[in-house]
Amino acid sequence: MVVDAEDCKLLAAFWSRALGWRITYQSENEWCIEPPEGSPEVDVAPDILFVKVSDRKTTKNRLHLDLRPKDQAAQLRRLIDLGATEVDVGQSSDDTWVVLADPEGNEFCVLAPLSPETSERDAGLG
Repeated sequence: MVVDAEDCKLLAAFWSRALGWRITYQSENEWCIEPPEGSPEVDVAPDILFVKVSDRKTTKNRLHLDLRPKDQAAQLRRLIDLGATEVDVGQSSDDTWVVLADPEGNEFCVLAPLSPETSERDAGLG
């Protein structure tokens, strides 16, 4: 997955800490992060490549990540401490997810944990 970036190093550092991934490539115009070596995600999750561009982000993302932590509140605090900011993209106060933006304004969601019923159904147990 490729993400346009004004500051590749800044975004790679943010997302590597946010996801617990490793920085595997860096140059003046590109930085890449990948899942931890030896993890099951290595063979299935896409690498994220941050590519330097000269223009700033101006509209809503066409693609964004949804993170589903076990503890939404703790994860929100951690991501904000890393440099994310809460943003309003039109979500309602009844929504169970929170929309954040990374240091360059790319939106992503932090979802509520799955309920036991949803987890069982999604795992084919319910």
